[in-house]
This record gives sequence, structure tokens and C-alpha cells, in this order.
Amino acid sequence: MRRSIPVGCGHYLPERVVPNTYFERFLDTSDEWIRARTGIERRHFAAEGQKTSDMAIPAAEAALRDAGLTGADIDAIVLATATPDQTFPSTATRVQHAIGARGFAFDMQAVCAGFIYALANADALIRAGSANRVMVIGAETFSRILDWEDRTTCVLFGDGAGALILEGRDGTGEASDAGILSTDLHSDGRFNDLLYVDGGVSGTGTVGVLKMQGREVFKHAVTKLSAAGHAAMERAGVTSDEVSLVVPHQANLRIISAVAAKMNLPMERIVVTVQDHGNTSAASIPLAMSVARAEGRIKADDLILMEAIGGGLAWGAALMRW
Repeated sequence: MRRSIPVGCGHYLPERVVPNTYFERFLDTSDEWIRARTGIERRHFAAEGQKTSDMAIPAAEAALRDAGLTGADIDAIVLATATPDQTFPSTATRVQHAIGARGFAFDMQAVCAGFIYALANADALIRAGSANRVMVIGAETFSRILDWEDRTTCVLFGDGAGALILEGRDGTGEASDAGILSTDLHSDGRFNDLLYVDGGVSGTGTVGVLKMQGREVFKHAVTKLSAAGHAAMERAGVTSDEVSLVVPHQANLRIISAVAAKMNLPMERIVVTVQDHGNTSAASIPLAMSVARAEGRIKADDLILMEAIGGGLAWGAALMRW
């Protein structure tokens, strides 16, 4: 069986660090209120004029260094983002040009679940023989689509990028293989109004700002993420006891903790970076993974469960052995 093996990862964060106290200047909120409800302490915002590709490129370069590769070694790039540089062409092609990659590149939009969707598609490309090395990137500038008068949403998000390189190699087909072992994807358009941006090219002709029904999203997140995580493990033939680390979407510490409890996974095995980055949407999983790897928390043969949910609603999980 052809497997998609992780060979390198990297990330990038904008220089500007925004603490919770920043929002006290113009909103009825406080550092204590934000920490208590979200676990977030600070986030990074892109500089004026800094685009999504400007963060994706250094993240891609960091992943290449980690893998000991050059851009010419990459056959394809799948970039997950809800905040592209332009309506078209894809932000992925800008990254492709900047790093000197060959083959093809395209964007994927599933909001906060975007990286899981991109990972599943990269795995399919490798299994089908369409590419041998695929770079999967999550990159976002959510600070461009926030409603600065809504204290329930604008304090949650941050900007950043993360990248993971997958390489095709033959495996046995057993759960002991390295690489992507399983993925589980879902979406349900009935829940569009729970989390969306009120703009669009064919709708309003404007970018719009983010709108969210937080309590409803929380309920869906806990049940849907735990179900997707269990489904991914069942497909791979493993149990939660065998999972070395969970790298969840970094949306809210309360969601992360509730999902961990529902899946009977101790918090010591959960990678948590939301306190430093906020919700970076499609970038949150590869960003958290890169940070964990830099800290020495991810080692060879570790079994890693990833899961995310976002607007759509779209959600999913992936199981990967490093």
C-alpha cells in the first residue's frame, strides 16, 4: 500500500503580538474575561500589507529545511485558506513560484477544517500516483475579516501559517505503517448560519466580516469532533490508548478540553497552543504540530490524531504516524 509519510514541517507567525489587553481599549471586555472563556492570552496579527502568501512562503521554507529538501523536490502544493491573497489565481501558486516548486498547486477552502481536507486530498494524490511529494499548507489572515465591534468574535482569531510535507513510500497496509493511516471528512450546509462571513464575490461584492453563534458552534464542535476522531481511529484499527498525541484545531481551550474528556484522552497528550496564537483557522493544526515538533514532543513512530471543525459546517479528523 502506498503511504503518505510526513518528512518535514514548519511554521511562521507575524511579528506583531497582540495581548488581550489590546481589546480593552475599544471593547467592553478584559484579559480575565477572554482567558476564562477561551484560554487565549495573545495572538499574532499580520502587518499592514502583509498577505496570506507572505506567511505561507516562510512556513513552506521552514518545512523544506526540516525535511532537507528544496522547492524543486515538491511535486504539488495544496494550500488551505479562507483568506486568499486574491479572488484568483490561487495563493498556492504564489507559494509555488516563490519556493521554486514544480508540478501543480491549488487552494482548498473548508475554513477551520481546511487543513484536514487538504491533508486528505494530498494523501489521495500520492496514493493515486499523481504526485510523490506534496506540501500541505494552512495559512490565514483572519484579522482582515473580523468585526472589531463584536467582542465575542474579534478576540478569538489570529494570523499565521504552518506547512507539512508528505512523501509517498510503500507500506504494509497495517496500522504500524508510518504516514497517513486514515481520514474522516464531513460537512453539513444546514448549519451555514452558525459560522460564516457576510460577504462574497457573487453575493455582496464585498469581503464581509465573520459572524458566529458561539454557543451553538461549541455544541456541534464537541460532538462532531469526538465522533470524527473515533471514526478515524476505527478505520485505522487503533484505539485511543495507542494515540501518542492529539493535535486539535486550536479554537477554544474549553472545546479542546471537552473533546478530550469525551474521547477519554488525558490533557497531557493534547497539544495546546491556543493561548499563544488564538484561532488561526486552517493554519492552527500545522502551526501547533510544528511548535510541538520543535519542542521535541513529536518523535518517530508517534501516532498523531488531528481534528478540526469550521464554517460550513465542515469537520473531520486524520490519523498519522510520524
